[in-house]
Amino acid sequence: MQRAPRLLLVLLGLLALSGGGRGQADGPPGGPGTEEGSPSLQIAPSNAAFAFNFYHLVASLHPGSNIFFSPLSISAAYAMLALGARADTQAQILQGLAFNLTNTSTPDIHRGFRHLLLTLNLPRDQLETRVGSALFPRQDLPLRPRFLNDTAAFYGARLLPANFLDPEGAAQLINSHVKEETRGKIDSVVSGLSEDTAMVLVNYIYFKGRWKTPFGRTKGPPYDFHVDENTVVKVPMMFQNRNHWYLHDRHVPCSVLRMDYQGGAQALFVLPDSGKMAQVEEVLTPEMLLRWSGLLQKRAYHRKLWLYLPKFSVSGSYNLDELLPQLGIQDLFTLQANLSGITAQENLLVSKSVHKAVLDVDEAGTEAAAATSISVTFFSAVHNPRILMFNRPFLMAILAADTQSILFLGKIVNPTTP
Repeated sequence: MQRAPRLLLVLLGLLALSGGGRGQADGPPGGPGTEEGSPSLQIAPSNAAFAFNFYHLVASLHPGSNIFFSPLSISAAYAMLALGARADTQAQILQGLAFNLTNTSTPDIHRGFRHLLLTLNLPRDQLETRVGSALFPRQDLPLRPRFLNDTAAFYGARLLPANFLDPEGAAQLINSHVKEETRGKIDSVVSGLSEDTAMVLVNYIYFKGRWKTPFGRTKGPPYDFHVDENTVVKVPMMFQNRNHWYLHDRHVPCSVLRMDYQGGAQALFVLPDSGKMAQVEEVLTPEMLLRWSGLLQKRAYHRKLWLYLPKFSVSGSYNLDELLPQLGIQDLFTLQANLSGITAQENLLVSKSVHKAVLDVDEAGTEAAAATSISVTFFSAVHNPRILMFNRPFLMAILAADTQSILFLGKIVNPTTP
């Protein structure tokens, strides 16, 4: 019996925060996504809901582990795939991405992503955000013209046919493309392809930002980071002594710090009180993130702070074909899949789906004020509310403020684990 052809979907999200060199040319401070009622803002609540649905699923399956992913990369790739899905398969994909199809039509979803991706890809001063997609179909696979046109028009997908009869050569083609588009940060995302692979879909996000106020170069010895009650690791600690957007929540046991990038992006760092990570995660929702962001717009929360933030690298790799069925996307990975909008060829399903994200956080620039060497006496003043030290597990989100989009979301449990 002839084996059923397989559709292999690969998703890739990448974040790199580093200094050095000029960014992109000056661009408009806002963009098409900043207009009230714009298509990108209409899909923002659903994208945020999916981000936290996925976070809570991964956190429940991997307690005590680092988490890092790009919800936007996953959402954009699967929304693009939905263009070729039909009937229940299409509905499951979009509903699994947290879209209410009664309130938001399918065309509005795709128009929203087109608007969002155009906005994110605008050139900004000292900030580079690049989001893209590529289709690697089998050379003899007859793709439907509407699928090709729609994936290009809404998601900017490039068509790069591959010879899967040469699996190693096909993998090299895909990995080389990903390496180029991610500035060399990720050079291997697929391996072990089979000859009956029908197509690989790749979505990537590359983000390179510089802090609006960079840290000075890290000095002094590494310091203790308390992974849990029994585990302590040493990490290099960056330091700033200046005004920051910061609050200690009266209702949730945590401190929240907003760090701005040049070009309009923002990072939120959430430091639960000692032993309170689970309590904070319970209330981690889009509404809570919106509340914190709103409060940190007020001048009352811009105040002097001694800030200690680890310099670290972390990554996440997730098998979406195992995770997304738990969010309602089920038929896609079975023989029940209806992907007849991609090709007239039957027996097409998603056999494998991978998401990979990488994060590097450092001083991000050399034009910072002279760094103050970290003194042991700082650590003795732990009850001073104007000292914020990220020396235990914390949460973080990278946001594109003008589109209200969560680009990356994570939990740093052990900053020494890549």
